[in-house]
Amino acid sequence: MQEKFLEFVDSSNKISVITGAGISAESGVPTFRGEDGLWNNYRAEELATLSAFNNNPKLVWEWYNWRRGLISKCLPNPAHYYLADLEKNRKDYLLITQNVDGLHVKAGSKKVIEIHGSIWKIKCVSCHYNEENLELPLNYPPLCPECNNLLRPDVVWFGEALDYNKLSQALNFIKKSDLLIVIGTSGVVQPVASFPVQGKNANPNLKIVEINLYETPITRFADLFINAKSGEFFKGINNV
Repeated sequence: MQEKFLEFVDSSNKISVITGAGISAESGVPTFRGEDGLWNNYRAEELATLSAFNNNPKLVWEWYNWRRGLISKCLPNPAHYYLADLEKNRKDYLLITQNVDGLHVKAGSKKVIEIHGSIWKIKCVSCHYNEENLELPLNYPPLCPECNNLLRPDVVWFGEALDYNKLSQALNFIKKSDLLIVIGTSGVVQPVASFPVQGKNANPNLKIVEINLYETPITRFADLFINAKSGEFFKGINNV
């Protein structure tokens, strides 16, 4: 499978990548859903909302402080590093991630669109202030240095719209790509789940490689499906 995968990569000039929670699972990043999502009798779906933040910003920030502490101990795995190396060797390359853990950036990736934001960035609820913040633990709730209003995690919460410009940039790049590599995504979280088929419809020459532990709605559109843990798969081919 590794040889076949490399054939796809070597024959492609413009490469796009979509990653989901599966790529970070091997690094020990919790999903914060189901059992992992239970914290002080609250579930992620109850805390990751604007209404929860407006009602009790200190509680929401306490939860994010806890999450940041857990994620800070997680390291990129060979899949993250492979993609960072791939970027260095391809002029036309873009990584679209649904993860907020920042592990792609930690591994060295620079051409990254974090569709759902990053847990390591904070933004003002009132003005345009936005910054990266790696402070642990963070004094919460933090205040904006420009307007003194509350700062919130720069992530997309339940019920919030995704950034149209990010989505448009990602989809347009995929449509013009020779190869799309999809790693560790469930293939059901929209609108990114529809990007592979939209890309294929717009560009019949687009090749799709999917790497996952199980088949997804994307699998039937894939030119190559690799049933494996991405970290283990890339361990042997980390040098691009």
